[in-house]
Amino acid sequence: MKRREFLLGAAMLAGTMARGRAASIPAPAPEQLNRITAYFDNEVTSGRLPGAVILVQQHGKPVYFKTFGVRDVRTGLAMTPDTIFAIHSMTKPITCLGAMMLIDEGKLALADPVSKYIPLFADTKVGLEVTKPDGTLALDLVPPVRPVNIEDLLRHTSGISYDYIGGKWVEQAYHAANIFAGQFDNKEFAERIAKLPLARQPGTLWRYGHSTDVLGAVIEIISGQTLYEYLKQRILDPLGMSSTKFVLTTKDELARMARPLPTDQILLDAEHDRLAHPEWQSGGGGLLSTITDYQRFAQMLLNGGEFEGKRYLSPAAFKDMTTDHIGPGSGVGRDYFYFPGDGFGYGYGLAVRTDPGNAKPPPPGSIGELKWDSGSGTYFGVDPKLDMVYLMMQQTQNERGRITPAFKALVYDCYPPELRRP
Repeated sequence: MKRREFLLGAAMLAGTMARGRAASIPAPAPEQLNRITAYFDNEVTSGRLPGAVILVQQHGKPVYFKTFGVRDVRTGLAMTPDTIFAIHSMTKPITCLGAMMLIDEGKLALADPVSKYIPLFADTKVGLEVTKPDGTLALDLVPPVRPVNIEDLLRHTSGISYDYIGGKWVEQAYHAANIFAGQFDNKEFAERIAKLPLARQPGTLWRYGHSTDVLGAVIEIISGQTLYEYLKQRILDPLGMSSTKFVLTTKDELARMARPLPTDQILLDAEHDRLAHPEWQSGGGGLLSTITDYQRFAQMLLNGGEFEGKRYLSPAAFKDMTTDHIGPGSGVGRDYFYFPGDGFGYGYGLAVRTDPGNAKPPPPGSIGELKWDSGSGTYFGVDPKLDMVYLMMQQTQNERGRITPAFKALVYDCYPPELRRP
């Protein structure tokens, strides 16, 4: 008992010291914050972006919160703090938190083979592109060296790909399988994925893909609820994320929805696919949310898994979720499509800053920062060193590759030089 009391006391003291250090961090410089305003004003007035909502929060309170432009150029409705965005891959951290809660409770284990929950994965093979004697390419199928497990789904080392990532055979196999045909729920979709070859041996390569969608099906099977019911009960409602859901049902919600420019065909196609499959609750990319909702999730991460007196993960589980699991010694490789970026590793559903990176000067940020973004242009970061979260909500695939790093640089430029980089 005395040892437990000591450990609890040490943890409380460490938390108090960390909060004390964070409280000493200066507030962002107002003249630098004005540069954020000027940047997004220009993006909107130049016609490259219909609108955006930007939030920078420090010590749990907003230090910058502005809306720009319109939700939809077709209606001209102004962007507002409660505008709803398709957050695509920013769904992944929420789904992974849901899985980590089951692990924390002993209902799921990292080493569990996925076939324990989705039996078809017991027969999944690994695809190898081989050159035949006549010089043509063919696909050879070999057994996996070990089963795909839950940790693989959490850290994208399952070998499950997206159709646009990897070799030509991956694209051809996914298209031939027509995995988005007809109506399907999470279990049906996971079974379709199980019938496809893995792009690599499990545990050997970080590759972005439908792993988190399969994880959503596992959550449903264990909980006996739909993914939305589970997330709503365990995460969304307790956090107060009342506008975060897979399907909008009221006229008010539909009117609050942000839409991309008419020239942003990739996002328009994604919107069409989402509306065509309201029954599919994609754990990898299906949620819709607002900046005011998502900042509550981000603040919970900054608080170490706790928000407004409620703990969502034990300290040990939270540390596991936010620790790099693909770095040196993990046996995991990184290919051309490595997504987290320079200086980042990957935990369970989140990128984790592990080092300054290779760029000179290094990209802005802090060791230990967490982040993720999405194909629709939404982005969030959590910086424990600065006791800060920052979020950008927009709907643009065309411009996101340019705007996202510019936004992050503008945020960190608000702080003294010694605090801007790792």
